[in-house]
Amino acid sequence: MADENGSVESLDRLPSAVLATIMTKLDLPSICSIASTCTTFHSCASQLLNFLPNFHLLEISPTVEFLRPLLPPNPFLRSLKVDCGQLDDSAIQLLLKPSLHELYLHNCADFSGKLLSEIGGCCKDLRSLYLSSVAEKRGRAIHIADLEELLSGCTRLEALTLMFDVSFFLRQNFARVWAMASEKLTSLEIGCIYSVTITELLSQNLGISNSMNHVGPSMWPNIEKLCLSVDYITDAMVGAISKGLASLTHLELQDAPIIEPRFSFDLTNVGLQQIKHLSKLKHLSLVRSQEFFVTYFRRVNDLGILLMADGCADLESICLGGFCRVTDTGFRTLLHTFSNLNKLRVFHGIQLTHLVFHDISATSLSLKHVSLRWCSLLTNDAVKNLSLNKDLSFLDLRDCRSLRDEALQAISTIPKLKTLLLDGSDISDAGLSHLRPMIMNSLVSLSVRGCKKLTDKSITVLFDGLSKIELQELDLSNLPYLSDTAVLQLTRSRFAISELRMRQCPLIGDISVMALASMQVNEDQRHGSSLRLLDLYNCGGLTQLSFKWLKNPYFPRLRWLGVTGSLNRDLVDALARSRPFLHVACHGEELGADHWDNSDILYMHHYDEVDEFEQWLFDGEVEDDEDDDMADAENDGEVIL
Repeated sequence: MADENGSVESLDRLPSAVLATIMTKLDLPSICSIASTCTTFHSCASQLLNFLPNFHLLEISPTVEFLRPLLPPNPFLRSLKVDCGQLDDSAIQLLLKPSLHELYLHNCADFSGKLLSEIGGCCKDLRSLYLSSVAEKRGRAIHIADLEELLSGCTRLEALTLMFDVSFFLRQNFARVWAMASEKLTSLEIGCIYSVTITELLSQNLGISNSMNHVGPSMWPNIEKLCLSVDYITDAMVGAISKGLASLTHLELQDAPIIEPRFSFDLTNVGLQQIKHLSKLKHLSLVRSQEFFVTYFRRVNDLGILLMADGCADLESICLGGFCRVTDTGFRTLLHTFSNLNKLRVFHGIQLTHLVFHDISATSLSLKHVSLRWCSLLTNDAVKNLSLNKDLSFLDLRDCRSLRDEALQAISTIPKLKTLLLDGSDISDAGLSHLRPMIMNSLVSLSVRGCKKLTDKSITVLFDGLSKIELQELDLSNLPYLSDTAVLQLTRSRFAISELRMRQCPLIGDISVMALASMQVNEDQRHGSSLRLLDLYNCGGLTQLSFKWLKNPYFPRLRWLGVTGSLNRDLVDALARSRPFLHVACHGEELGADHWDNSDILYMHHYDEVDEFEQWLFDGEVEDDEDDDMADAENDGEVIL
């Protein structure tokens, strides 16, 4: 910075206390990036790590060696969030701190149940705990004693999320252990559990016990939010929840049957009616997933919806998935009964038509979030009526294949729209022109995956002539007529898109990768600096040349990359080794971290020839070996990504 005489002074000349105060306002990746610029900032950052209150590192999977210098003894640490994809039990002592109030450990597949018991022994002041995929690797195990130590040790827990399979515990032991859970617990999420286990646990709340002379303590007396993934959603379980957890404001249930449920293991109108007892309920989600078997809630019809709607007058959000016998009458009941409803989600509503929304203007609803996925009978008229909700910010119409350009014309009148998902619809390049200028100026996320009529012209229609947009996520996957020409047009626009998906596009080739790598968002930023996710899985025109442009220093912010590696796995592995903090997916899996809390990683800073965050973690390590690996792999001949 310059003083009034025009001389330049450096920020590193500021007092260390001032620098530390400034750095405390930044997230961890930003602190590490600043630390790599000079010795003064490096020293200040190192000191800051001793009293940093929040340590959030979810965008990469660090090793123990990388974590150790970043996690010195710190009695002021309150919140820790880490992707544990490269960690195991040896990292437990490094991660767990007695001062923690919030602990979020994602992808703990290589940990054993020891992680749970150690948390119970060390983190007595925890208020919020999230654990996912614990002991999912072969040879790892969780014992009931581990869960017992966790629940008995963390007596101040208010929110608990266990996103892994707990169904293997014996039910009689499970009930005894859960009785030790904190009475302060208000939020509980479990990734996989039997419905009969939940029914038996909550039967204590109804005064039912296996013993003739003993009634156990009330289970989860203060629970307000309950999210469960079970084998079957049944009348018995819904009834036990509705009658035993009177304080619920948020109920989310999902099942994924592997066979067609029998009557006693299914949800019927009788069970759905029980939900009306939850008078405080504001958010309700009941979803039958078709992950393993194509099945529906075949024993629920419009009557069940009507009986449920008789209570729960304060519902603000509702999600129904797989209710194949519910017709327009049932869905209209929701819109005309719940006056506070602002979020509506319906999946596999195979009898839902435009008639549900034909008189929506007569209601007092102000819908902000609407998702109508796999609703095959939905037409343009439904979208025209939905567009009357001018506060709508999220619209998901994926796999509604009857939607055409007229629907886009109606959508163009929604001024606050941020997310628009149109996968599989019958729209054309001309239809997309309706989205500009108003909608394209507000959209943050746009998906036209599988819209087969779209061509290169769609990019010109969307972006040509626009000076500034908010778009961060763009999905152009599965477009057979999309080619390198479209990507060249996109890069010329110089918009700072952070996520770009172009999987299954046969005409996308090396030119697209080179153009994106060389893309300069503005005069101040380096080439390719905006992309954090790039999905090129099964793009037909890519060869080994693209791998050269996927190495450092290109794409310095890239954290997720999708390619096809089956024809030359050595080349893909060499790329992964040269960029250890890049998630390289080569089996067709969907990319991204939408289910993580990544609000704290949306930082902005300028990039030099290498990623400053990686430079901090490597602490000056040379990558010549990795480059040699890449060169060796490239010499093996041409390969398709």
